[in-house]
This record gives sequence, C-alpha cells and structure tokens, in this order.
Amino acid sequence: MSHEKFMRICFELAENAIRLGNEPFGAVLVKDDQILFKAENNVNTDNDCTHHAELNLISRASQQLGANLVAQCWLYTSTEPCAMCSGAIHWAGIQGVVYGCSAEKLDEIFGSQVIIPACIEIFARSTKPLPIIGPILETEAVAIHQRYWPTL
Repeated sequence: MSHEKFMRICFELAENAIRLGNEPFGAVLVKDDQILFKAENNVNTDNDCTHHAELNLISRASQQLGANLVAQCWLYTSTEPCAMCSGAIHWAGIQGVVYGCSAEKLDEIFGSQVIIPACIEIFARSTKPLPIIGPILETEAVAIHQRYWPTL
C-alpha cells in the first residue's frame, strides 16, 4: 500500500474541512490500494460533536458497502483516532489503521487537553488485534493543526 499517497489525500480532506468551517480531520477507506470512501470532519456545520471524519466514513461505508466489505478495508486518517472513532473502527472490523498526526502531537498543540492514545489502548484490548501504522508524514499533519487551532 502507498501510505504516503493515501495520507496526503487525508490531509487534503482535512484542509477542505477547514474551508467549510469544520475542524481539520480527513479519512479514507482503502481496499486493494483503491479508495472506496472519503470523509471529513463536519462537527461544526452539522452541529454534531459525533461527526468526526472516521465516524462519518464508517457510517456511510457500512450503510452503502455492507459490513463484510468494510471489514476488508484499511482506514487512513489525518490524525490518530479518538476513543469514539476507535470504538467504531473496532466494531466495523476494519483491518488496520494508518494515521498522520499522533495524539501526543495534537495534545501539544491543544495545550495538554486531549491526550488519549485511544486507538493504541482500545485496539490493544480488542478481541481481534488491529495493526496501527503511524505517525506517517507527521510534520505535514501537524502543520495543518498548527494553522487551524491557534486561530480559535
């Protein structure tokens, strides 16, 4: 798999989320080196704190592709998944996760408010171990967050 290619698409989605008034997160669902779904954060425009990129992606993909196909995919995301999204990834049966910005780096940007290495902790307790790859291209991922969060 071309991790860098898919990660940069996640970054483009995160940048687009910002342009639309949302927080900088993007995700893609990949099977056999092909993107099946893309999603971005729309927490602000939907006024719904659960509309993270990963959760949006899993919800739509599950409805349109079915559980069996979703369970054959890898999820790429611009930032390490939170606890809520990690739970959805687990329950969807996704094969593995590749992320850009680590929870630790995001916490540094926020100022020690959100540090939960959730995907590592949740996946470690999963009945089906999930491979986690990341951070990938973290400098690029961090730059997106640094441009966004200080403006709030």
